[in-house]
Amino acid sequence: MTKGILGRKIGMTQVFAENGNLIPVTVVEAAENIVLQKKTVEADDYTAVQIGFENKREKLANKPEQGHVAKASTAPKRFVREFRDVSVDEYEVGQEVKVSIFAEGDVVDVTGISKGKGFQGSIKRHGQSRGPMAHGSRYHRRPGSMGPVAPNRVFKGKALPGRMGGEQITVQNLEIVKVDTERNLLLIKGNVPGARKALLKIKTAVKA
Repeated sequence: MTKGILGRKIGMTQVFAENGNLIPVTVVEAAENIVLQKKTVEADDYTAVQIGFENKREKLANKPEQGHVAKASTAPKRFVREFRDVSVDEYEVGQEVKVSIFAEGDVVDVTGISKGKGFQGSIKRHGQSRGPMAHGSRYHRRPGSMGPVAPNRVFKGKALPGRMGGEQITVQNLEIVKVDTERNLLLIKGNVPGARKALLKIKTAVKA
């Protein structure tokens, strides 16, 4: 069954394995994950656990929000996310989900919002090839052909310059190198989407 937790990306560092290998890791802080609601097939047509992460000030929450978190006897949460396909019986409303649900060697999928890159050309945005950079060439970093002569319009889906980044991205099958239960930290092998302090959703790998 799926296990999941929310956390903030702190940054990257490196650790040494027992055999001396250097492993690049992303440090994720996952403190204060509270179960706000359990969803069941009978009531909601699917099973899921709703988890709240990171407290926010009372006056920033509206009445329905305050009533919702009151059932879990906790403060209003900045982020609320659901994890599907979990064994709901293992959770209680108001329970804190800790990093100890994961162990070293577990394989996880990490979802986050990628860094925004602003307006970029088609070479950087879509990995297209450039033309010759010689003086005679009048084709250097342009998008290339816009399509056939007829119909004389640009088809939807054409790879063109535009806003790049700032999208939800999931990186699959990353290994958990270390679980620090005292400081609520997860060390995940490799890099994950998002800037520092970005919200991350970490759950059991789908394809592992």
